[in-house]
Amino acid sequence: MKKALILLLTMVMAVGLAACGTSDKSTKASGDKKVLVMATSADYAPFEYIETGKSDEIIGFDVDLAKAIAGKLGFKLQVKDMDFNGLVQSLKSGQADLAMAGMTPTPKRKKNVDFSDIYYSAQHMIVSKKDSGIKTLEDLKGKTVGVQLGSIQENKAKEIKKQVAIKIEDRNRIPDLIQELKSGRFDAAIIEDTVAKGYVAKEKDLSEFTVSDDPKEVGSAIAFPKNSDLTAKFNKELKIMKENGELDQLVVKWFGKEK
Repeated sequence: MKKALILLLTMVMAVGLAACGTSDKSTKASGDKKVLVMATSADYAPFEYIETGKSDEIIGFDVDLAKAIAGKLGFKLQVKDMDFNGLVQSLKSGQADLAMAGMTPTPKRKKNVDFSDIYYSAQHMIVSKKDSGIKTLEDLKGKTVGVQLGSIQENKAKEIKKQVAIKIEDRNRIPDLIQELKSGRFDAAIIEDTVAKGYVAKEKDLSEFTVSDDPKEVGSAIAFPKNSDLTAKFNKELKIMKENGELDQLVVKWFGKEK
């Protein structure tokens, strides 16, 4: 009888331990609310960044938007910082439930993840030193142009290279591009316009000009793992925020203008 009881208790404990070890999804419980993990690259002000010296908290337009939608759906949001080129893989491996980093839903990315509707549209911008003499694409001939690794600007640079002979260099973070530009290792860098304008405003020795592009191809969307039920839920709330003006309020807060 005693042996049977011990065996039964052992089996119960084994089942309990097995149950504890089977959950490897990024969505997890926190009190009464579940937590959604958002992957981002916090070097992209005003979309997502850290105000060094003030706090280690990741803030920005994308963070506010994700928190607003997550809250409406009954979730809390946890933000994870990583290199931009690792965002898609974080979704595929189950490390994150969504990714936001001013990410454009390119055909290549759509093969690996699903995207929400576009929530913000932007353009490409060429940034260079004021004394560089670079004012048009033709002026880039023979120059070294920096781009963020894995970004849509990297693809744009390859398109430009078909028209103008340039050397393309990539870096993981936007501040790295700016530093290489200021040190003279890069002649120019291609950066999303809102982000670029922020750096130009702070760095008085920099200038910029916009590169025209198809508006349908340039815009930010939220990325999700393939077949995630969050995609439709976020789209529904995103539509409501567009219609009731909440999205415009966030745009004005972070960019000082309405879309």
